Amino acid sequence: MNATATVTAVLGPTNTGKTHYAIERMLGHRTGVIGLPLRLLAREVYDRIVKTRGPSVVALVTGEERIVPERAQYWVCTVEAMPLDIGADFVAVDEIQLCADPERGHVFTDRLLRARGLHETLFLGAETMRPAIAGLIPKVQFLKRERFSELTYTGSKKISRMPERSAIVGFSVENVYAIAELIRRTKGGCAVVMGALSPRTRNAQVALYQNGEVDYLVATDAIGMGLNLDIKHIAFAATAKFDGRRMRALYPQELAQIAGRAGRHLENGTFGVTGEARPLDEDVVESIQEHRFDPVRKLEWRNHDLEFGTVEKLIQSLERPTDNRWLARARDADDVLALKHLSQLPEVREKLTSPSRVRLLWDVCRVPDFRSASDMEHVTLLARIFDFLTGRGLAQTRIPSDWLKNCLLYTSDAADD
Repeated sequence: MNATATVTAVLGPTNTGKTHYAIERMLGHRTGVIGLPLRLLAREVYDRIVKTRGPSVVALVTGEERIVPERAQYWVCTVEAMPLDIGADFVAVDEIQLCADPERGHVFTDRLLRARGLHETLFLGAETMRPAIAGLIPKVQFLKRERFSELTYTGSKKISRMPERSAIVGFSVENVYAIAELIRRTKGGCAVVMGALSPRTRNAQVALYQNGEVDYLVATDAIGMGLNLDIKHIAFAATAKFDGRRMRALYPQELAQIAGRAGRHLENGTFGVTGEARPLDEDVVESIQEHRFDPVRKLEWRNHDLEFGTVEKLIQSLERPTDNRWLARARDADDVLALKHLSQLPEVREKLTSPSRVRLLWDVCRVPDFRSASDMEHVTLLARIFDFLTGRGLAQTRIPSDWLKNCLLYTSDAADD
């Protein structure tokens, strides 16, 4: 990053045009990388840029899709998949408040601390991040964005009485499918959007709603992460969710992130709950409508300066604490848990004969669980991948295409069920 490079935090509620602003800024540079919180949103942004610049200069990299033309200038990625070493003129990270997320926060915090464009860097997100960003990033500039439209609470409505162009939000796969079935019986049709669906199915469901073929959408809370959908009303089917450790009530800022998807650009939106959910408290409603929330005090953090001499040194470096008052060491993510488990298997340990093998094992452990399998099933899959890549005692060090194809078919079938 050169001496004249700028770092700007563009902060504000939903429907302020932050992502659009970042895309316009990126296209003003010769090269750029933008990291987004959802695969579906990355695909949406990729399609928008391809329409203006053509497919030959735009790359899409997510955990599920990889489209990298030879002359790629603009990289559209999920935050986890962002390339950090290509020397792009421009870098942006969307929904930077996810630095506080217990599961993915350490990745967003790493990008906040380390991802920089040679000329310009943007961090987009909620106003709640202002103190933390100011405390961590020297000479950062702030740009505040105001919401284009008003957001109004309308209380409780039965699902059968939901207005057209409504999205009903559930917090489990079972809940989403049950609501979708009720709407199909009472309203005639709806689209379903969840992260568990395959890319093809998700894209088709979004198109079904956006094209007006159905007037109702049922989705998980992922809908709050920036998808530009024509939604007039958001209804919460529940106000609590399982966060990976426990059932808990949604924080007001989480409710606001989702409710804010109602009313796009200058069109006002409404939000409420279904008959099955507890009505929102008055102070929570006021916070959402006025966009006033407590600031983020701690960001999830994991050490990035890893040691690969032995697997024990790698684990120690991953568990290194921090004394920075804005940071808190993240709990063990799935990749660390997989590493700890695999490193105890004799058939794996006997192959950890060099730092390069330890690094390879870590790379394998970072393969996401797209199949949504049990923990043991996923660890078994990772063990097989490591076995293939270390030769299985043979000269071959590649994953057999037939085996990989069967895994992909399994993943697609499971996601579409």
